[in-house]
Amino acid sequence: MLAQYVVNGLLIGGLYACLAVGFSLVWGVLNVINMMHGSMVVLGAYFCLYGVQDLGLPLYAVAPAVCVALFMFGYVMQRGLLNSVITQPILITLTLTFGLDLIVNNLMLHVFSATPRSLVTDYGMLEVAGIRIPMVRVGGMLVAGVLTLLLYWLLRHSKTGRAIIAVRMDRHAAALMGIRIPHIYALTFGIGALMAGAAGCAMALIYPVTPMMSGLFLGKAFVICVLGGLGSVPGAIIGGLVLGIVEGIGTLTLGQQWATCVGFIMMMAVIVLFPTGLAGKKGYE
Repeated sequence: MLAQYVVNGLLIGGLYACLAVGFSLVWGVLNVINMMHGSMVVLGAYFCLYGVQDLGLPLYAVAPAVCVALFMFGYVMQRGLLNSVITQPILITLTLTFGLDLIVNNLMLHVFSATPRSLVTDYGMLEVAGIRIPMVRVGGMLVAGVLTLLLYWLLRHSKTGRAIIAVRMDRHAAALMGIRIPHIYALTFGIGALMAGAAGCAMALIYPVTPMMSGLFLGKAFVICVLGGLGSVPGAIIGGLVLGIVEGIGTLTLGQQWATCVGFIMMMAVIVLFPTGLAGKKGYE
């Protein structure tokens, strides 16, 4: 039974990493706590549901289109609204994104209603040594993992990625080197939205989705950022896997109702013992 819950935790932990890496990147580079992140995950899930169930399109065609749509949404949102207050104290941007989150969430409630919806799939079940592994979760974790690793490669081995890291380290020095700061900010926010959309598509395969789940997804992104370290892709992977395993073991030992609470208790312990996170760097906490 313990092995079953640990495997389940690892599978959902891969999705958690994809869910949180965009949130962590935006916070680390722009110094913006994006309160819309949970709603963008839910929005990506609903776009995926609409494309597959209502339009009858294949999932492999809908998911990339959803990621592109969320990227454009994030880019325009940052360039058009957030960029005007990006140099203000963090409380200003937090309040703005909180207000935008209320608008987006209420629009989703109006358009999609609060009735939970999910993709009905039948990809079978794999059984290894008595452990049952849903193939849909394996597929979701693999896609999320590939996207997260591609983002890591982009940041480390591309000109755009190095520009993002340079802006994160020293915005003024990066501007002196000719980097277009407003474009990099908007690009970073767009990438964060893209990763949220990808996580939403994966979540729609596993959980019934409702606009009211946006707060749950945002809370998990917070926990993973603290666990892994701000702005760190490897940290998001580590934090997501750790949270998934801890929630799985917490569900087994304490019950489903305490699983989320265990994650937040662990977050508080990490804040006290490891302020930079498990894979973060000093100066970015």
